[in-house]
Formats: sequence, C-alpha cells, structure tokens
Amino acid sequence: MSQSDGSPYKVVVCRNLGPDVMPLLENRHEFELVVWPEDRACDRTWLLENIPGATGVIVMLTDKVNTELLDKAGPSLRVVSTMSVGYEHIDLKAAAQRALKVGYTPDVLTDAVADLSVMLALMAGRNGGIGAALVQKGEWSNFSWAPFGFCGPQLSTTATSPTRKIGFLGFGRIAQATLARLVPFGITHCLYSSSPSSPPNLQRDAELAKKYNLKAVTKVDLDELARESDVLFVLAPGGPGTYHVVNDDLLRKMKKTSIIVNASRGTLVDSDALAKALKEGWVWGAGLDVVEGEPNVTRDHPLVKEPRCVIVPHIASATLETRKDMATRAAHNLIAAILGGDMPAEVDLSAFY
Repeated sequence: MSQSDGSPYKVVVCRNLGPDVMPLLENRHEFELVVWPEDRACDRTWLLENIPGATGVIVMLTDKVNTELLDKAGPSLRVVSTMSVGYEHIDLKAAAQRALKVGYTPDVLTDAVADLSVMLALMAGRNGGIGAALVQKGEWSNFSWAPFGFCGPQLSTTATSPTRKIGFLGFGRIAQATLARLVPFGITHCLYSSSPSSPPNLQRDAELAKKYNLKAVTKVDLDELARESDVLFVLAPGGPGTYHVVNDDLLRKMKKTSIIVNASRGTLVDSDALAKALKEGWVWGAGLDVVEGEPNVTRDHPLVKEPRCVIVPHIASATLETRKDMATRAAHNLIAAILGGDMPAEVDLSAFY
C-alpha cells in the first residue's frame, strides 16, 4: 500500500530507534524514511527542513510539536507518534485542528517507573546520595563511625515501629504498581489523593487492602495525605491542575521523618519550597527523577545543593526492556495510523474538536 500516485509515504524519525525496532520501519516498502543521523537530540533546523511533505513523524520528548512544525509539514501529515507516555511537548489543539492522529506509549513503562520510585524512596531515606558522594570523593577513610551516623528512617516496619503509611498523590497504574512493590516492606496503610472530580472507588480499594493484607486503602484530602504519609509518592499527571501541588503549605504539614518521591512531572513540585523544607527540616529527604525546568538543573540549583535530595536525570523508563517496548509502540502507532489499522495507543483529541 502506497500513495495513490504510487510514491511511498515520507516518514521522519527524530532518533534512531535501535537495531531491534528500526527494521519495523525499514522493511516497509511503503515508507521513505528520513532519520536524524546523530546520537543526540534532533536538531530543530534539521527537523524543520525535513518535515515538509511527511505523512508521519516519530518524535521524542525533546521535540516540540507546535504550529510552526505542523505548518511546515503541510497537509500531507497524518500522524505524530511520540516515544513517551507524556505529550506536553505536542500542541494537541493544533493537531486536532489538522485532523491528525497522535500516538503515545503508556502502560509499557509502568513497571520501570515503579521500580525506580521505590529505589528513590530507599536512597532518600537511607542517605544514599550522601554516602555515595563520600565514597566517590575518596573521603570514606576520613569518616568516623558513629552510633547514628548516616542513619535515616527505615522504609520497612520493625517490631518497635510496626506502622507504615504510604501516600500517593495520584493513584493510577504506576502508583498501584509501586504499592505492590512496597507490600513486602510490611506497609500497613495506603493513602491516596487523586482528582477531586473522581469519587472514591471503594470496591477497588477494599480489594487492594484484602489482596495486600493492608489495614486500609483510603482516598483522603491533601492535608491528611501530607500529615499521615511516611513516604509520599508523587505520581500524578502534569498540567495546570497539578502545578506546584507540592508547595510550602503542603510540605509544612508533613512529618519530619517523611520522604518525598517525584517520578511524574517536575512541575508538580515547587523546587524552592522543597529545598527550604529540606534545609529547615520539615521533611527528611527527597528522591527526584524529574525537576521543574529540566534539563537546566545546574550545581547552583537549590535542590542540588541539598544533601538529602537525591536527583537522577529523568531516567524512570530507562531500562533496556522498557525503552525497546516504547520504541516498538511508537513505531506500531505510526504504521497503523498511516496504513489504516488501529493504533495501539492513541491520544484522545475529542476535547479539541
């Protein structure tokens, strides 16, 4: 299947998807591939020069899909497929106005993000960043052991500390996968806060409590979530409705031994407020995969300066298995949209029509 005049469909790919996935596109005789040739973020000028006449484009989070790009593409463009679960870099209204399809890659990264969320909670609570830095600087030999040196709050329950309340800001697939991983630590309560427009799902919550032998799984307001959580996992979508939801007011209500983990979007957490909370001891520590304004996070960033803040550079989905699955999903989304099949994961644009 090719265009009515027999010519192939032009497909622009903003990053090489690797030897396991590129053949899905290269072996399609219907396609004429134009692939960004370098192992770095696609150059904007290159993309603007190559997008005219394209039927489809595969983009990354670093590629801004706005009216400038869509106008350059012209009327031939049918689909934008992003290798990401987030699509804030795509102007969905502009895409809808042009009757485009938009593909994304949800579900396949759930487990990888949940794994990393638990890792960050452990590193933040057990002073992993401080300890690793000490060794990397060659200063281990200068450290004098002390009864409570490097100590932090324990994630798991103990005989003398038998209660652990885990909080989730957002309680979707990733949050529930994270909850499942925390069960062996002996957690006793799960608290969550989600969209105010969503009523509590009492049947699901009861089933989860029974499945994991928890005392309760409960939807609460933000104040109670802040007051009661020993670890608060921020796993909600970005956007205006959640902008700086973790702010000065919420942080002041948290336990002094509490841990905050953000593996969703940097905009949910007010960086200045969190840095102040860490510096002044309102909370114990933080583990962050995302930071507002990333990747422009330098040594002078207030959170980088805080020893009890562990930051990794947005790598929650960075496993070999997950990235391969994401790339495969992005390719299949594009192929289906161009050749008339059902896209495995299509963004709902109905609100913009």
